[in-house]
Amino acid sequence: MVPETAKKIALLSAYDRRGLVDFANLLVECDYEIVSTGGTAADLRSSGIDVVEVSDVTGAPEILGGRVKTLHPIIHGGLLGLRDDDEHVGEMARLGIRNIDVVVNNLYPFVETVRNRDASLHDALENIDIGGPAMTRAAAKNHPHVVIIVDPDDYERVGGMIRGGEVTQSERRRLAAKAFQHVATYDTAVAGYLREDESTSGDDAALELPEEITFGYSLVARPRYGENPHQSAGIYSFPGENGGVVNAEQLHGIDMSYLNYLDADAAWSVARAFSGFEGHAAVVVKHANPCGLAVRDHQTEAWEAARAGDPVSAFGGIVAFSERLNAATAERMKGLLLDVVIAPGYDDGALDILRTRRRTRVLRVAPHDPPRLDVRSVSGGALVQEPDNLADDDFENFSLVSERQPTESEQADLSFAWRACRFVKSNAIVLVKDRALVGMGAGQPNRVTSVQLSTQVAGDAARGSVMASDAFFPFQDGIEAAAQAGVKAVVQPGGSVNDEVVINTANELGLAMVFTGRRHFYH
Repeated sequence: MVPETAKKIALLSAYDRRGLVDFANLLVECDYEIVSTGGTAADLRSSGIDVVEVSDVTGAPEILGGRVKTLHPIIHGGLLGLRDDDEHVGEMARLGIRNIDVVVNNLYPFVETVRNRDASLHDALENIDIGGPAMTRAAAKNHPHVVIIVDPDDYERVGGMIRGGEVTQSERRRLAAKAFQHVATYDTAVAGYLREDESTSGDDAALELPEEITFGYSLVARPRYGENPHQSAGIYSFPGENGGVVNAEQLHGIDMSYLNYLDADAAWSVARAFSGFEGHAAVVVKHANPCGLAVRDHQTEAWEAARAGDPVSAFGGIVAFSERLNAATAERMKGLLLDVVIAPGYDDGALDILRTRRRTRVLRVAPHDPPRLDVRSVSGGALVQEPDNLADDDFENFSLVSERQPTESEQADLSFAWRACRFVKSNAIVLVKDRALVGMGAGQPNRVTSVQLSTQVAGDAARGSVMASDAFFPFQDGIEAAAQAGVKAVVQPGGSVNDEVVINTANELGLAMVFTGRRHFYH
């Protein structure tokens, strides 16, 4: 047992030791005694700081290969004892328990460990921290008396208060909330890892959702405001996730806004979905809907075809490419105002061209796995579902229901259109010709209006196109409107009580029609 002194005690045990030596020196200068464990103690000693081992405080050695160090009544009594409770004070005096006044702790690198796909279950389990969360929670519970720090970025702020003689109660409460969130995010990552079941990925097995679920996110950016100027906003990522739009590397341009992130994710999702479609994919997004989309053997041609899909809406749009952006394509993009350009990589010449745009944000997005869950806030809670990642857009998966068989080129366009309509807000209608989006109707309360909008946007390009609908046609009016505009083939889920009427209408008008047996609502 360490002899009783007038000094306060700081217990330092951190995996992330950025700035810890400087902070420990500040504590020593302010007459704190430093207690520590394992690697943290060794680092502090090597920097010339006097350290008392936890085992010397508890009188018990570390056991089980270091699994048990701080889990001891001497430590947790010092964390949880109430300084203003006479019974606590008396009991601690009888048991020789000293108050612990400052705790610095952050946890084992569980997320970093399991991010490695070669990590075994043993590796994962050995990086689940037990003593750290218990110590952090105890200190946070007793925050009116104990200062708990889990983030090295707080050293300067808290250190200044310690030098000044008092860490305010409001600051202690802020640090405690941060500590509980730190542990909650950590536990969420552990639960998510243990819950993963790869056997359900890519097949028809239903995703089994737990009775209780949490989502751990880390702040990566603070845009000036949210969807509107009166709304505050934050951009968060999953711990350990390096890919996706949220974690993209911004190579040029002004700061991203909340809506930039939202639209950029919509554009990137479409580009990724078409990355294996035998060519270069280019997509233009406006208000989270793809208004231009094309796949071509050459990237410049893909861009031109995507822009031509809706040249009016392309102004001020968000553009994404499935492949590395080349200089020839960047040159072709000149003269059109664009908010964001997204690609997995950029040729040097392409970057030189894009950097002449003062405002346009240029993002490089790293590969990433599709999200495991889709979460939406609603009043009173949240809606959680498995994302619509179903790859059912090959023509071989469709059922021919019309008398006319679609031509080979129509078959390719039907596959393209069915893949594309998954990313358009319901009620979704898309018109496709030569592997390019030529018309789109989205978000309408009835399907025939979406058809009319898509044919209006397409104009003459509707002639000879194919049409995809994210859900069945309840009446024949949508088919009639499409045929009048020149549409030659239709892909839709089927399943309406009026399927027979709709099919008969297609036959009378000479349209080919296929059913998918699945729908792709996207609200």
